[in-house]
Amino acid sequence: MTDAAYVVGTFDTKAEELLYVAGLLRAAGLPVVTVDVGTKTPSTEADISAEAVAACHPEGRDAVFGRGDRGAAVIAMTAALLAFLATRRDIGGMIGLGGSGGTSIIAPALRALPIGVPKLMVSTLAAGDVGPFVGVHDIAMMYPVTDIAGLNRLSRVILANAAHALAGMMTRPVPQAADARPALGLSMFGVTTSCVQQLTARLSGDYECQVFHANGPGGRALEAIAGSGMLRGMVDITTTEAADHLLGGVCTAGPERFDVVARTGIPWIGSCGALDMVNFWAPETIPERYRDRLFYAHNANVTLMRTNAEEMERIAVWICGKLNASPGPVRLLLPEGGMSALDAPGQKFHDPEANATLFTAFERHLVASSDHRLIRVPHHINDAGFADAVELHVRKLM
Repeated sequence: MTDAAYVVGTFDTKAEELLYVAGLLRAAGLPVVTVDVGTKTPSTEADISAEAVAACHPEGRDAVFGRGDRGAAVIAMTAALLAFLATRRDIGGMIGLGGSGGTSIIAPALRALPIGVPKLMVSTLAAGDVGPFVGVHDIAMMYPVTDIAGLNRLSRVILANAAHALAGMMTRPVPQAADARPALGLSMFGVTTSCVQQLTARLSGDYECQVFHANGPGGRALEAIAGSGMLRGMVDITTTEAADHLLGGVCTAGPERFDVVARTGIPWIGSCGALDMVNFWAPETIPERYRDRLFYAHNANVTLMRTNAEEMERIAVWICGKLNASPGPVRLLLPEGGMSALDAPGQKFHDPEANATLFTAFERHLVASSDHRLIRVPHHINDAGFADAVELHVRKLM
């Protein structure tokens, strides 16, 4: 192995622990590069000094060390570390140690590494909400139990486990599947599971089907994978995250949902799966403005609200604005029989009039061309007939 394990942290406060981890990695047979991202007292103990990292900042080292404000220095060092790592070609894996400041510096660098490169963060923040640090990337977060403030009988064990975990990830080969199938990314929710299962069964002979849960992080992950070039196309059956984003639900993928389609032109075949609902937690968490609406208790902790015609038109306009910007092929399939398991005859969310407003809005706002087409399908989204139509267009575009 020629690629190195990068050990990153603030050597002005955590040199003892960082050198301990580096020593264990070397003992495991790995080449190691230690990187100092401290913003206080310069250290000479790391292979790459904080001064050298800071010099990679677009505004130079003084952006880190010349401001006299710790918060500004930490923010600047974050940018400097990203710029420094972009120049390196030998990163086989990375481990960071940090409290709140160190974690905020190192986590963006870990997120910038390609998916699949081993990455581990030992952080005193790891027992809380790590979503802002991990994002939708394959970062392992480990809680050190004690603060990272010197070696003791407990911290030695935990830091050794972290070092050996990284060594295992770097030295044990990943089994390589002999699979030349192009990959497709599919979005699924519980209420569109039947549709996506039918599609994966039909397509898996020719395509590797990667399914993403349309719960917010899942949509962001789908788009991150698509943006990395790892997918041949997106089969975006379940676009419900748009409803949550616009209406204040808890399963939002953020305002950037669908932006990867415009940015890359990746072939997009999608639908309006579960746009009949917005997701909230337990009933007491529902905003007061929605108290008189139609709800369905998905379970004790998740409550679904039926979207109305006005809201669905707003959602259609937003999605079309995104899709219209794509330079690549777009196929939007509308299931006239209903867009979720709850939106079927006899089910609680079945509302053909509201759906008609949604479909008309999509027709009005999607700019049709030879590459961008809207197709009405006279079936429910979970019917075999709808899966037939989606499969047809997937195979045509791919």
